[in-house]
Amino acid sequence: MKDFLFYAPTEVQFGKQSEELVAQLVKKYGGTKVLLHYGGQSAKRSGLLDKVCGLLKEAGVEYVELGGVVPNPRLSKVKEGIALCRELGVDFILAVGGGSVIDSSKAIAYGVPYEGDVWDFYVGKAEAETCLPVATVLTIPAAGSEMSEASVITNEDGDIKLGYSNNISRPKFAIMNPERTFTLPAYQTAAGVTDIMLHTMERYFNPDCDMTVTDAIAEALMRTMMDSVFAVLENPEDYRNRAQIMWAGSLAHNDVTGNRLNGDWATHQIEHELSAMFDVTHGAGLAVVWPSWARYVMKENVSRFVRFAVNVTGVENDFTDPEGTALKGIEAMKRFYRAIGMPTTIRELIGRDITEEEIKEMASKCTRGDKIAHGRFKKLKAADIEEIYRMAR
Repeated sequence: MKDFLFYAPTEVQFGKQSEELVAQLVKKYGGTKVLLHYGGQSAKRSGLLDKVCGLLKEAGVEYVELGGVVPNPRLSKVKEGIALCRELGVDFILAVGGGSVIDSSKAIAYGVPYEGDVWDFYVGKAEAETCLPVATVLTIPAAGSEMSEASVITNEDGDIKLGYSNNISRPKFAIMNPERTFTLPAYQTAAGVTDIMLHTMERYFNPDCDMTVTDAIAEALMRTMMDSVFAVLENPEDYRNRAQIMWAGSLAHNDVTGNRLNGDWATHQIEHELSAMFDVTHGAGLAVVWPSWARYVMKENVSRFVRFAVNVTGVENDFTDPEGTALKGIEAMKRFYRAIGMPTTIRELIGRDITEEEIKEMASKCTRGDKIAHGRFKKLKAADIEEIYRMAR
């Protein structure tokens, strides 16, 4: 068993009416003037934003609102938030929404005390030493940002999507009421489950395969998601299965399914270029990329893919043909994506054929001009990534 660090300091309040505790928790973690950060109109239409505002006001907690976060959150909105926080003396950021809102909140939190450009952290020019405290009222289970150290931001100047991870930005608390997910559209629900599973799969497919307990947790989480998603697609107000999905989103990205081991993360990096160039839903892009990545790297460790096929997708193990079993597992995942309404080709994802020029541009951006490689299961350079895009066409 490998040595590892597990650090998950976020306080979780999970269940019906859990948002009632928001003001109490803000005060507990030192918030006196809050940036209430959110996305479009759904938080307002659902009444959740008014609920949170009312609770903060009743408790005497000052707040200022900043909405307008979009999927694949933009650097320009982050900089708007930084300027607002500095101007008004904000000392706490409360994200009301999903991963995009939380990621934007973390970036703002980094930027407020930093004298340089917040983008420095995302391009590797600087490391954040301090940040404003962040917390969240979660409405979309998918990204797992409510318990993770990660933030992913898109710079509109060049359509560059990059992530930055630092433990200082892990949210102080996360409020999770599964009832708040009842109105999520089917496509967003399916894309969220895909993202949850890929956060676990990126950790599961790594060079270190002797973490028996961690592997078993990961496999159980993935199997549960494959069951629960069909239940909520059939009945959007199925509280039990909405709750399974919401909690799994956090477990998939707080490191309990990977213990900060050598996860792969190539699928995420390859997909980031798709969503940066075409502004597509992240989870849908992952469903397109993963089967091609899997076929491309499978021979690096066929036994790992055999275990996944048998323990996660339910494929019968043909001990005389390990590669055949592994391929059946990959195909089973592809069928699962189709069954929940996810695209499995780039053409389905963007609505047209992708060009060779676009493939080369994305592979170049992904590897910063072929200067870096991605993945630990198999190191991938620009030519490898180009081929994965071609396989996913």
